Amino acid sequence: MDQFERTRMLLGDEAIEKLRASRVAVFGVGGVGGYVVEALARSGVGALDLIDNDTVALTNLNRQIIATHDTVGRPKVEAAAERVKAINPDCAVRTYQTFYLPETADEFDFTQYDYIVDAIDTVAAKISLVLRAQEAGTPIICALGTGNKLDPAMLEIGDIYATSVCPLARVMRRELRRRGVKKLTVLWSREEPIKPLASEEASERRGLPGSTAFVPAAGGLIIASRVVRDLIAR
Repeated sequence: MDQFERTRMLLGDEAIEKLRASRVAVFGVGGVGGYVVEALARSGVGALDLIDNDTVALTNLNRQIIATHDTVGRPKVEAAAERVKAINPDCAVRTYQTFYLPETADEFDFTQYDYIVDAIDTVAAKISLVLRAQEAGTPIICALGTGNKLDPAMLEIGDIYATSVCPLARVMRRELRRRGVKKLTVLWSREEPIKPLASEEASERRGLPGSTAFVPAAGGLIIASRVVRDLIAR
């Protein structure tokens, strides 16, 4: 018996071995990405690359699984890596405290990954990730906006060109179409965005969305379930 015994009961030995042999890159380990990392570690994925330049802030405590009063001020990738090791010491974790942009894309070999998760916010970076993943032939799933949303039941996975409502999806559709991208798997929500109230942080950071403990978390777990399903189907 091992720590993945309950998962083995549902997926079987072959699936557990496939997960153990897989390497997944998670770009962005915040509200959504942190829960992706958590679920993949608990599912027995054998290697994780964690990419994020940010540090844990006090305002992350309301929604990010890596955020505690003990981790405030620390690099998110360090906090996430420690959590992964505490869950599954056998998982090989590599951390990159860097802000992924088209200019830093050459730092990564996208062919080494079995799956890529995009949980970052910048449109240019998201587009770059999609193009690099498709060039490498590596599956990718992108998280669209979970901010300014209250209903996790409205989240779903689908193709980017079947999305609606989401402002980020609208921009992504336009930019991907311009670049000839025919399809892309995304997590998105049909819920109309809520206009956030004024706050001290929002006044300092224009366009900052409100967020909750449950919508980003649900999004991360939904993405992780899709990644696991696809990895074991290979």
